[in-house]
Amino acid sequence: MRFKDKVVLITGGNSGIGLATAKRVVEEGGAVIITGRDRNSLDAAVEAIGARASGVAADVTSLGDLDRLYGGIREKYGRLDGLFANAGVATFQPIETVTEATYDALMNTNVKGVFFTIQKAIPLLANGASVVVNASVTQETGAPMTAVYSAGKAAVRSMARTFSGELLGRGIRVNAVSPGPVETPIWQRTGGLPKEAAAGMVARIKESNPMKRYGKPEEVAAAVAFLLSPESSYMAGSTIYVDGGATQL
Repeated sequence: MRFKDKVVLITGGNSGIGLATAKRVVEEGGAVIITGRDRNSLDAAVEAIGARASGVAADVTSLGDLDRLYGGIREKYGRLDGLFANAGVATFQPIETVTEATYDALMNTNVKGVFFTIQKAIPLLANGASVVVNASVTQETGAPMTAVYSAGKAAVRSMARTFSGELLGRGIRVNAVSPGPVETPIWQRTGGLPKEAAAGMVARIKESNPMKRYGKPEEVAAAVAFLLSPESSYMAGSTIYVDGGATQL
């Protein structure tokens, strides 16, 4: 019951890694707020998580949405004990085909969204709170067709360090989880590639992984739960790789 009497916010908590983490927090005694842009999937996720979950339809690229989100949390709970800045999108394509619109869409969600999600949470974060950002192994690997996505995730990884550097005086720790390929809906929404090319990329990634498989959202959620909990109390600005050995072997 590591999260008994704790309040945790998870952005992009209506599917994949975010949803698996939300379930884990509630199973271990916490109250969780999840966000997502789609009201229907958000409602379904809240029902699947259970009674101590609530959902707020919000777009992390909208500062107005973030203000509304945190205003509601302040009114209902008065504080946050944990934050998983997880919301993100993916587009994979060759560098020469990247458009300004594609670039802006990725950076707005994956970088700007994460930055302001954390910045605007700071007044609500309890002393000793834990923040986790969702980075990616692509920040390390230089994989083809991931130039913009990888750059954004490298920026997020950097935030774990710089935010920790400023917030440690209050005992607030910021760490990162860097998943490898994981079975999540993001692979059905990659964009930028024809369907057959995307399927081929997915198969190649699986074959190149040392474990020859994709991870499960629950496997990443276990690492996030550890980072959100007091068990990781001597970690700040660090990253945990949950990637089947892709960056290590």
